[in-house]
Amino acid sequence: MVDPITSRRWIYRGLLLAISALVIFFHLLPIQVGEAYWPGPDFVLAFAFAWVMRRPDYVPVLLLGGLVLLTDMLFLRPPGLWAALAVIGLEFLRAREHLSRDLPFPVEWAMVAAVLISMTVAYRFFLVLFAVDQGGLGLSLMQLMTTIAVYPLIVLVSGTLLGINKIAPGEVDDMGHRL
Repeated sequence: MVDPITSRRWIYRGLLLAISALVIFFHLLPIQVGEAYWPGPDFVLAFAFAWVMRRPDYVPVLLLGGLVLLTDMLFLRPPGLWAALAVIGLEFLRAREHLSRDLPFPVEWAMVAAVLISMTVAYRFFLVLFAVDQGGLGLSLMQLMTTIAVYPLIVLVSGTLLGINKIAPGEVDDMGHRL
């Protein structure tokens, strides 16, 4: 018989994979309204960051690295750069998850925003350093701002609809182990 904790982890990992596949599918649809292109938020990264701040065991590093590498390939970005930065950002947040359990949401939001800003600056720096052709700075800033702006909504959806809440201090799992 499968342990309920392990099955719950795999269910949420599969759910992250399904959400990411849905986001990629809608991003690749050839639908464009009007002439202007407004970059949307990076939902895959926002979901991963929201989940790692609540339940770090639901977001394995290899799953996120593979998903972001896949999006690099499909969205015609330099392969591996954004994925590497996403893994570094994810692990930075994972290492500080136990410290942010007691902090209010605005502080968590600011921490995630700082990580996203750092990732974007590093991404642009490496593209300039290696003379890779890149889009305008305005488009990168718009995507960054929309990702930061949509983060509270993703946290709300994750908490209310999907049941992914922060680990409470002293919380134990079904087997009696401290989380």
